Amino acid sequence: MGLFQEWWRLRAPTVVGLALALVLAGSAAGEDLKKSGTVRIEQVQVAFIGSGNLGGGTLKFGGKSYNFSVGGLGIGGFGISKMVATGNVYNLTDLKYFAGSYVQGRYGAVAGEASTGQLWLKNSHGVVIELKADREGLALSLGGDAVYIDFD
Repeated sequence: MGLFQEWWRLRAPTVVGLALALVLAGSAAGEDLKKSGTVRIEQVQVAFIGSGNLGGGTLKFGGKSYNFSVGGLGIGGFGISKMVATGNVYNLTDLKYFAGSYVQGRYGAVAGEASTGQLWLKNSHGVVIELKADREGLALSLGGDAVYIDFD
């Protein structure tokens, strides 16, 4: 195997994840976003090249609150962290368009209780979730994930 092929084999997940995160952040920031609700999510993320997360949250939409579960798999990062994220939901016109599969771009770092990070999620119905994440643990996160949201 050539030097470039070996380099690419080892770094492809990180490169692809970074590209996905940049595309999502750029596309979400450039869209015409109409705020339609808010969310709060609590989850645990474990990552070592690949990553997985599991948790739940609350959507506030149309004057009501809806509990949901969230889980997913992805690429990029290492460590373990607990995340509490709050943010806005955009372009949600009907509750039935909230649940389902999302693509996520993320970046962030955490050491102990000091953390930084932002997440953008988008589904096939054009619903966008922008999250500011506060994390505890020890992790470095950069990449993309497939996330599934389902009502409890």
